[in-house]
Amino acid sequence: MIIDGGSCTNVAFTTLVSNLSFPTQDHLNPYKLRWLNKGSEVRVDKKCIVSFSIGKVYKDEVICDVVPMDACHLLLGRPWEFDRNTTHQGMDNTYSFKHNGMKVTLTPLPPNQRNYGSPNMPEELNGVLFLSESAMEVQKEESNEVPAEVKPLIQKYKDVFPAELPSGLPPLRGIEYHIDLVPGFVLPKRPAYRCDRTTTRELQCQIEELMAKGFVRESLSPSAVPALLVPKKDGTWRMCTDSRAINNITFKYSFPIPRLDNMLDELSGATVFSKIDLK
Repeated sequence: MIIDGGSCTNVAFTTLVSNLSFPTQDHLNPYKLRWLNKGSEVRVDKKCIVSFSIGKVYKDEVICDVVPMDACHLLLGRPWEFDRNTTHQGMDNTYSFKHNGMKVTLTPLPPNQRNYGSPNMPEELNGVLFLSESAMEVQKEESNEVPAEVKPLIQKYKDVFPAELPSGLPPLRGIEYHIDLVPGFVLPKRPAYRCDRTTTRELQCQIEELMAKGFVRESLSPSAVPALLVPKKDGTWRMCTDSRAINNITFKYSFPIPRLDNMLDELSGATVFSKIDLK
């Protein structure tokens, strides 16, 4: 089994599904893949529910696309990470999440138990993790120099990407943004976050800076949203507002923004686009 944060779907090996007699269903949106299997592209038109367990604590089932692949038997991609709300620790290479009220942490196998081969790979190739020279694409070192054909375009729209944001709010538009609350709900009351003296001083400095530039202004509303500071990797602080309580009573938009991985799947292989596609 492989956990792959770059995969847009969960995948099950066709031989695994066949040997374990998992019932399959027709895929609602068949598509083609070229990266999971050596050779030509593969048409994905079947899916199934795969039950699995890791250790004695974590038992789960996922909906997988059925694909003949060389990588592994079961691949858990971004849909599994999204549904389980996993947290990946890159340094330790672990995945943590809550399952049935318990915290689960998946760790990689120790080096003496790892098998870098694949189920369909010939025995003489097992353990080989290198690409041939013909399979590699040699890339030039990245350069910060802007190509000559792009410079006129950047110069034309230089006001769109300034080095610093101009002071003040954008001009009034035909439609102004507002938050629609569900009728009948009472505004929730939450206590303010406790802050020490240093955090309070930094929070006040950031608010004064935003007010001086005209990005925010003093609110006349009787309600407020609690704010707090979160440390960043470079040692500075980022101001965050806790809008979870107000989001719970906000009228949900009828047409939510589609997931990026689904959009990429739909556009896979396309070379010509129209205004209808963009809408």
